[in-house]
Amino acid sequence: MLSGRSRTAAAFALAALVVASTTGCMTSFKEWIHQGFKVGPDYHQPGVEVGEAWIDSEQPGVNPGEMDYSEWWTVFNDPQLNELVLSAYEENIPLKIACLRILEARYQLGVARGYLLPQEQQVVGAYQRQQLSHNAYPFGDFSNIPGFRLSADDFSLGATAAWELDFWGRFRRMIESAEANVQIQQEDYHAALVLLQAEVAQNYIQMRTAEERLALARKNVELQERTLELVQARFDQGLVSELDVNQAKAILETTRSIIPMLELQRRLAQNRLCTLMGQPPQSLDDILQGPAKLPDVPPEVVVGIPADLLRRRPDVRKAERMAAAQCARIGVAEAEFYPHIAITGQIAFQADDFAHLINTDSIAGMVGPGFRWNVLNYGRIKNQVLAEDARFRQAVLGYQETVLRASEEVEGMITAFLKEQDRVRKLEKATEAIAKSVELATLQYQQGLIDFQRVLDSQRALVQQQDALAEARGNVAQHLIGVYKALGGGWQMCFRMQPGAVHVVSETIVSPADEGGEIIVGDAVENTQA
Repeated sequence: MLSGRSRTAAAFALAALVVASTTGCMTSFKEWIHQGFKVGPDYHQPGVEVGEAWIDSEQPGVNPGEMDYSEWWTVFNDPQLNELVLSAYEENIPLKIACLRILEARYQLGVARGYLLPQEQQVVGAYQRQQLSHNAYPFGDFSNIPGFRLSADDFSLGATAAWELDFWGRFRRMIESAEANVQIQQEDYHAALVLLQAEVAQNYIQMRTAEERLALARKNVELQERTLELVQARFDQGLVSELDVNQAKAILETTRSIIPMLELQRRLAQNRLCTLMGQPPQSLDDILQGPAKLPDVPPEVVVGIPADLLRRRPDVRKAERMAAAQCARIGVAEAEFYPHIAITGQIAFQADDFAHLINTDSIAGMVGPGFRWNVLNYGRIKNQVLAEDARFRQAVLGYQETVLRASEEVEGMITAFLKEQDRVRKLEKATEAIAKSVELATLQYQQGLIDFQRVLDSQRALVQQQDALAEARGNVAQHLIGVYKALGGGWQMCFRMQPGAVHVVSETIVSPADEGGEIIVGDAVENTQA
């Protein structure tokens, strides 16, 4: 027969064997988390329909080939733009917030993994001294009886634990959901980076467009000032009426009125660039040195194929991960159909003398299984499962809708790029013709062959056409930026940077979910996928 102490040891050994068999000690712990038995559906990536090629992929100006999109802004060959993008990457505040959200999700994943260990445990200690009353015994004073004491000491030190075993995979489904949430936050970070790069480039182009329009406006002001001098001289000679002088002054002041508006646009674009770079509005002249002109826009854009969006665009990958996270929550809800099986145990030292507390003869303990089963809540649990399933279906449809919207955005940006290029070509011809007409009209006016109205009309048209051409050239660059943004390029930049060269909070670099999900903090690398 086993003694009491032997029975306790045997019970603990049996409990350890049960735990080992249910928690995967007989196989890889990581494999057990992902491949072990779990109630609820296993996730499979939803199917989605995409086109085989872009609608305009055969048009001149569109290259259906492949390129490295990680630094797409370098197609402008503008060192100042490159410097602005890098500065924004290092200091942008929303990007740092997105990075911290990844860290938050990682810590929440650690919380979810912690449920695989004993969920409740505590170490307790106590000391009690009991003193009995001399007057509490109606049959006499027993204090003189040998072995009888009116006072007693009780010392105890022990630990208790309760461990719900993950028979049905409830906790492992929670881990699945938490892992997907880490990847969701990673894709949010990538999306923020794509948006940041596009916004920096767009504001830079907006600033350069305003500067080019400013230069043209000032050039036209000089032209119209010379025309006013010519008209004034002819008026002084009595060759024309005062009407010509006033008309020349009117068109001159109208052209001058354009300049403050363009200066405002330039200042607003600079202020926005400062904010994107995490600094208060200030002059960027130290960075923006050299000629103030629009960067050269390549004649064609490399677009790849529509299927590439599924692996490149962060919002598409985020939507897919949201479906995965929600699928795991169905299993969490289904686990409530089954009993919650737990092992509870206690081991302690108890003695009436502190000197004998830590002693094998002072050991006391208990261990045993137990269960909790919500048998009367079937309807509530079933409806919760159905609700989670409905949310999963919504997430799948949301993923499919995200893919469709992404394709729509790319198609729209490609078309806008091509049409604006065509518009620029036509405006260039129109501007060239109008510039010649201004020269001819001015010459003929000097010779007295035409009235001043023809000169006014040609100069007014020149101002409008040159401004429209500069704006259209800026729009071509903006639409090219829009194409690369819609294609989901740029987030790969964070894997090309060295840990010491990036912004990020606590020197953090985020890797993509489809490349292992690593998050580098300083020199420490942790894999976010179990």
